Amino acid sequence: MHLLRTAAVLFAAATLGQAANAACYLVYAPDGTVVYRSVQSPVDLSKPLHLTLPQAAPGGRLVFSLDNNGCELEVHKLDTLHSRSKSATRPTSPARKARGA
Repeated sequence: MHLLRTAAVLFAAATLGQAANAACYLVYAPDGTVVYRSVQSPVDLSKPLHLTLPQAAPGGRLVFSLDNNGCELEVHKLDTLHSRSKSATRPTSPARKARGA
């Protein structure tokens, strides 16, 4: 019984250790386009994702993959996502409303 428990603990440790080291990180914009793909995490993973991801990718979705297939073609468009979210939340000035813009 002790051998079975030791084997289970070793298996769990190996599985969890592997999951903690993702091979590829992808961030999807709200419209589904890939705005980030790299072997480096776009956020600090020592903190909760619900706190860090909105700062890096407003409205985005982070996906981890243990497979690095396709990750060699990096994408770094988080700045684009930031500028889109700022322009979408920017209030329209009264002058622009009067002109019909």
